[in-house]
Amino acid sequence: MRAISVEDLKPGMILARTIINEELIVVLSENTLLTKAHITRLSFLNIPVVYIKDEYELSKNYQTVSSIFNRGNAFVKEYDSVVHTAENIFKEANKTGTVPVKKTETMIHDTVEPMAKNSGVIDYLYELNHMATDVYNHSLRVSILAGVIAKWMHFGKKKTNEVILAGFLHDIGKSKFTQRLLDKHIKTLEGEDYEAYIRHTVDGQHMLSSVPNLSEGVKLAAMQHHERMDGSGFPFGSTGKDIHEYARVVAIADIYDNITTEREGFVKETPFAAIAYITENMFTSLDPQVCMPVLTHIKDAFLGSRVMLSDGTKGIIAAYPKDYAAHPVISTEDEEVIDLNKHPELRITEYNPKQ
Repeated sequence: MRAISVEDLKPGMILARTIINEELIVVLSENTLLTKAHITRLSFLNIPVVYIKDEYELSKNYQTVSSIFNRGNAFVKEYDSVVHTAENIFKEANKTGTVPVKKTETMIHDTVEPMAKNSGVIDYLYELNHMATDVYNHSLRVSILAGVIAKWMHFGKKKTNEVILAGFLHDIGKSKFTQRLLDKHIKTLEGEDYEAYIRHTVDGQHMLSSVPNLSEGVKLAAMQHHERMDGSGFPFGSTGKDIHEYARVVAIADIYDNITTEREGFVKETPFAAIAYITENMFTSLDPQVCMPVLTHIKDAFLGSRVMLSDGTKGIIAAYPKDYAAHPVISTEDEEVIDLNKHPELRITEYNPKQ
């Protein structure tokens, strides 16, 4: 990698480091293939220097060596191989208005289900850092996460497979979206754009309704994954038991991925922000019967992970209070113990999986 002045950037160069502004908001992600528009934007934002990948990093030898020493290389390699299938499924749905279910079920059975059983899946997904605007990437990650949750909830094989399928197809209604709409965040949508976003749930259910031998839960997950237990969701404001169990599971996976995925123009969050959100909402908008096993297992997975706090303090995750507290207890390098539940002014800004 080498530093280069923004004035000397040329289209086709590849970023070696994510660019984050002073508010910790992502400007451009690592591995972005720079275009003329990107370079103009960087100049407008008065960013003087960026890091780009040099010829060695782009060489086959470097890629081979790098993959050997990457702790998640097997998982990432498998993910990269299947994401192209996911993309083609969404492209076909966009072109034909129907879902290639057989191709989707084969992908789920052969690749996604085994990936969801990987003990390091939560860490590996976080390290992938794909942009959330790629709907097929997001759907694949939600599918994997839904499978992890199904495992934690002790679902049987058939039910687990259906939940994984529901996770992948939950946003199939977005296959009709223009790229302009996909690039936006729901918080910024207004008027027709907002109505179109709301409609993706109904469009998805409609696309799946005519598919033979498809579980009703899979169809309902497409329509109900934005519904909330207290009636605050959409498209119909359904509540409680009127929301299918698969939709409740997919909702948690969807929320977790949206919070922890790097998105251009928004603050990059750690998994601990997602854990806090789920904890704070599990007795109101989210289903506690899904949240409790998720929180129990995911908190255990993060014990021992290295973190840095917003004041620069470094340490490890030492414990989580047993009362479903939202934040962990940190053991610092100075041998102090900080319960983040008692220090709202502090938050985790950096996270590194345990080795």
